[in-house]
Amino acid sequence: MVHMWPYFDPDYENLSKYMNPPRVCIDNSSCNECTLVKVDSVNKPGILLEVVQVLSDLDLAISKAYITSDGLWFMDVFHVTDQQGGKITDTKTIERIEKALGPDGDILGIKGSIWSGKAVGMHSIGDYNIIELIGTDGPGLLSEIFAVLANLHCNVLVAEVWTHNMRVACVFYVNDEATSQAVSDLNQLSMMEQQLNNLLRARGDDVRGARTNFGMSSIHLGRRLHQLMFANKDYESDGKQEEKSMTTIKPVITIDRCEDKGYSVVNIRCKDRSKLLFDIVCTLTDMQFVVFHASVSSDGLYATQELYIRHKDGCMLDTREGKEMVKCLEAAILRRVTEGFSLEICGRDRVGLLSDVTRILREQGLSVTRADVTTIGEQAMNVFYVRDASGNPVEMKMVEALRREIGQTVMLNVKRVPSSTKPPKSSGLSKTSFSFGSFLGRFLH
Repeated sequence: MVHMWPYFDPDYENLSKYMNPPRVCIDNSSCNECTLVKVDSVNKPGILLEVVQVLSDLDLAISKAYITSDGLWFMDVFHVTDQQGGKITDTKTIERIEKALGPDGDILGIKGSIWSGKAVGMHSIGDYNIIELIGTDGPGLLSEIFAVLANLHCNVLVAEVWTHNMRVACVFYVNDEATSQAVSDLNQLSMMEQQLNNLLRARGDDVRGARTNFGMSSIHLGRRLHQLMFANKDYESDGKQEEKSMTTIKPVITIDRCEDKGYSVVNIRCKDRSKLLFDIVCTLTDMQFVVFHASVSSDGLYATQELYIRHKDGCMLDTREGKEMVKCLEAAILRRVTEGFSLEICGRDRVGLLSDVTRILREQGLSVTRADVTTIGEQAMNVFYVRDASGNPVEMKMVEALRREIGQTVMLNVKRVPSSTKPPKSSGLSKTSFSFGSFLGRFLH
């Protein structure tokens, strides 16, 4: 059974958008424990990812969600809290949600995205070059990359680094130290590309194609990292070494078929964390699948998701596609999972700061599994997730050594990343607090 997106004349479709602009309601009275964000809009491909992206960029935790987007209308309800677990009462945050998702926003693609290339997360930055790297991960790689950029007098404004299955993906926003503008010297750019490629090639024979790219992409930073890791097939293990330790809890993922309605049903149960729904929807979108209905719930420790999907051409998953999707979703969920310690570093930004910090981490025998670098004004706010390069637990004496060496010039906060040793139960996998299984018949007929 093939279900296609309905065709609309472009002029009529734009008229419909203006006549029926998106509506967003921030409801703080219906629930005692969380804020309800209700979004109603004309439906279009990709709208769910855009809505979830907005909530994720605001660091809101989604404890429940009910999603319906079959036909011509898109209706979502999200139960959200702030990072402290409370309701959304901050007026600036509420205004941002209303501006991004309401009539003044651009979730329908009429005005040109408000999340432009000049905005990374919620922070606006100036003129810059974008550098993307993918390749094989290894001890000290990030330190060597930052050293190359420092030696070429490049200031890192924003950066994110992900590692998974011995693969690494990095996106850096840099500018020239002297001018605070994008690097325009072709010789300098050529030298930068050559030296970074040499670092990646030095990691060994990389059949998947380690490379450095320059661009001015306006794609959302988190989504771009998912695309880089997906394109580099981090969901395929090369059999040499598993990056995640045995204590990492793998998600439980199953795929069923709803033959009478023409849906494939993806059931996921895994440890809950920030941005989980964004990572899952992002991956499904990049695999060319559309989420028509979904229910999401969390018991505080584990999240359960039930998603009714079709390929964008209207087809259901076949057996081969189902096996690949399970591996891809597992990778998407585990890319942000970290173990060991997080190092939160705050101080005056300068060229070479990141090179110095990562060099010290390397000298202490620590491996960076994920990094989040942000510059606001003249302040650098950086988070590094680290663990022992040999896989052993990080000893407290090493943490104290880091405090003494790094903490002399910047503020350093060291936190142990909480972990769980109990795997999610697979029984009742598809049972969420609200299941679309019994709802679809009533909704579609």
